[in-house]
Amino acid sequence: MKLEKVAQAPMVASGEAPMLLALRNVGKVFSNGVMALTDVDLTIREGDFVSLLGPSGCGKSTALRLIAGLSTPTSGVLDWRGRIGGDRTNIGFVFQEPTLLPWANVFDNIWLPLRLKGVSRAKAAPAVMEMLARVHLTGFEYAVPRELSGGMKMRVSIARALVTKPRILLMDEPFAALDEITRFKLNNDLLELWQDERFTVVFVTHSVFESVFLSNRVVVMAARPGRVFAELAVDAAYPRDEAFRTSPDYAALCRQASDVLVGAINSTAGPHHDGH
Repeated sequence: MKLEKVAQAPMVASGEAPMLLALRNVGKVFSNGVMALTDVDLTIREGDFVSLLGPSGCGKSTALRLIAGLSTPTSGVLDWRGRIGGDRTNIGFVFQEPTLLPWANVFDNIWLPLRLKGVSRAKAAPAVMEMLARVHLTGFEYAVPRELSGGMKMRVSIARALVTKPRILLMDEPFAALDEITRFKLNNDLLELWQDERFTVVFVTHSVFESVFLSNRVVVMAARPGRVFAELAVDAAYPRDEAFRTSPDYAALCRQASDVLVGAINSTAGPHHDGH
């Protein structure tokens, strides 16, 4: 079992899955002159679980915001199945903070994106209750955010993002502030949801361990300016469980990913394309 380094063309565990999105020579320069991203080439395929791994300042969150349409690239294009710009109406986004409405109960927080689409509370109820069950919060529909733990709030945020059945779920370090036990549980539950629904995930993280456990592809990014340093195809079968997390194979995969990340952190030159 190994991590396979991909030099240029993306190689993915999803095999022949069709392309969903390609970032082609994407760059982003902020108004203050900071170059957040340069020449980013990245292909995301249907059903991928892609983690963007790298140090602070490497443009991971900026890339996520570009995909979501919350920002626009300074150069390059985002190609959605051959359509430049594309249709971003079916994207779910989970932020690092749960960003729940503090005055609304759990049901109403999950209902919110459907409500904004004009779906009544009564018509939304089956979908909302289904998502409550899927994130293991049945019975908490009338609780308000202040009554929930950090992990429960994040479960509500995930349910809210998935209630519209998005084709792609964007996650910006959603578990970074949680304790390790809660983080492990949410990693497990997220993989279960992904395997059942087969939506596409782009997941931002600083954690080598999290990226290897979750992903079929890890995109390692380097800063100064932000760019793709290497892509790693994670050669490990799903489902992944506690036995995998404590296995020698997992430890070896994490060591390899960590070595590549160290190379990215120490890199001040252009993108790294050797074949190791």
